[in-house]
Amino acid sequence: MRGRRSQLHNHGTHARHCSFERSVEFWRFLRIDFLVDTGATDCVAPAAKLREIAVQPVGMMAYELADGATREYPFGLVEIRFMGEVTAGRVVSGPDDVEPLLGVTALESVGIKVDPVNRTLKRLPAIPLK
Repeated sequence: MRGRRSQLHNHGTHARHCSFERSVEFWRFLRIDFLVDTGATDCVAPAAKLREIAVQPVGMMAYELADGATREYPFGLVEIRFMGEVTAGRVVSGPDDVEPLLGVTALESVGIKVDPVNRTLKRLPAIPLK
């Protein structure tokens, strides 16, 4: 799925965004286009955009990049909304020119799977708890 944008479907309409929300005295949010990347575990967004909504780093993690290099990046915890669903998770503070990525952890946590043949997102009838 790298290099191609997937359309996110929301109640029969096409949307190409999801939003990160962070509570700081009042709700601040960032609406941004993300590339759905089945090779990425966590979400990634430009650090400058995350600073705009006051996302604070809570840890560092080593990540393997698409070119095989390993780099450490800070991550914050955010509320993530897309396709009419809400979850929470890590968002990596990437370089300011990074293409935002929506990782599989966020997708799977709300029961969304990628259909690689049709390059679409599909909602599971139920989230497995087994």
